[in-house]
Amino acid sequence: MAVIKPFRALRPTPGKENLIASVPYDVVNRQEAKELAEGNPLSFLRITRAEIELDEKINPYSTEVYKKAEENLSKLKGSKELKVDETPKFYIYKLTMDGRSQTGIAATFSVDDYDNDVIMKHEKTRKEKEDDRTNHIVTTGAQTGPVFLTYKNVDAIDSVVEAATKQTKPIYDFTSSDGIQHSVWILPDEKNQIIIDEIAKVKNLYIADGHHRAASASRARKVKMNSNASHSGSEEYNYFIAVLFPANQLKILPYNRVVIDLNGRTKQKFLNELSEKFSVIKSSVKEPENRKTFDMYLDGEWYQLKANDSISASGSLSKSVAENLDVSILQDFLLNPVLGIDDPRTNKRIDFVGGIRGTKELEKLVDSGKAAVAFSLFPVSVEDLMKISDAGEIMPPKSTWFEPKLRDGLLVHLI
Repeated sequence: MAVIKPFRALRPTPGKENLIASVPYDVVNRQEAKELAEGNPLSFLRITRAEIELDEKINPYSTEVYKKAEENLSKLKGSKELKVDETPKFYIYKLTMDGRSQTGIAATFSVDDYDNDVIMKHEKTRKEKEDDRTNHIVTTGAQTGPVFLTYKNVDAIDSVVEAATKQTKPIYDFTSSDGIQHSVWILPDEKNQIIIDEIAKVKNLYIADGHHRAASASRARKVKMNSNASHSGSEEYNYFIAVLFPANQLKILPYNRVVIDLNGRTKQKFLNELSEKFSVIKSSVKEPENRKTFDMYLDGEWYQLKANDSISASGSLSKSVAENLDVSILQDFLLNPVLGIDDPRTNKRIDFVGGIRGTKELEKLVDSGKAAVAFSLFPVSVEDLMKISDAGEIMPPKSTWFEPKLRDGLLVHLI
């Protein structure tokens, strides 16, 4: 039984949304964030990445950065650029990219449901990233960007959402600089109970993207609870903001890999070793059309790699759902044994390229000499994600790239 709750969003005054809303804090580095916010004093990156306003020598995880974020948020709240709705609301958030749309419900969800695995995970989190957002939430008193949740769609909810988008005007409707259209409506209050009742019937919700945000909300709740002698369980810090999308509307892009060297091998020796586990042929195809097939860019040429029967015969692919994923096959039978990438979470010789950047980015990295070889993967499916979560398994790191991205600062949850 899942819990969903309306909330009073802190949000831009209509007309300011395109200036305030920013890309997610974790898809840009410090320099990129600084460049995006340049000349725009309202950019929410000045809150989510407050280090861009401080000396570059200052550690982005220092107390000074979180205090600056609190200062900037307080300043924005005190201006006429942001408003807080008088009563709790459900919001409808629609993203449109390249003619494809996905529409979800922006709301708050129970931290208890996250802790008790009603909200399912498929990814491990890193402590330093948890520390960062936990400190950010506790210091600012706000969850500044939503978690991306999904569920096995419910017809009754779909009908309510569709009707609301047709019968009411959006409070926001703008196209961001990356070409994504963001449209937001307020769900009519009389429809709230339908949403609450229908979600209560759902056994599980799934984190699609935003594991660190969710984990940090849980840790922040513990901090707030321990400092609140009158804790009742109904406080806003017991909930976290997310947008819940039906699974049948989502599209996952691949998360491709580049490796900086061939682990001491010559090109020919490398290709010879690959042929022991994969069929290797030169190809003009740059994006795999089927599972267990990989496209590799090496020395200015594309190759198609197809997993040999020997991989399936090894028995390792029958152990779990996660080990059947293409990212696992590549890691277990090529990246680790041949290229020496033992742990992709910590190994400095591998990097990851979101599918939104396309194969041109892979070619660019190899042709420039920044990488020796690149691998283009077949994307993980939403069904795979749910099966892995249901089985209590963990996906390999950097397995999924969801696009389009939700914007930070468009709907903020004050705790």
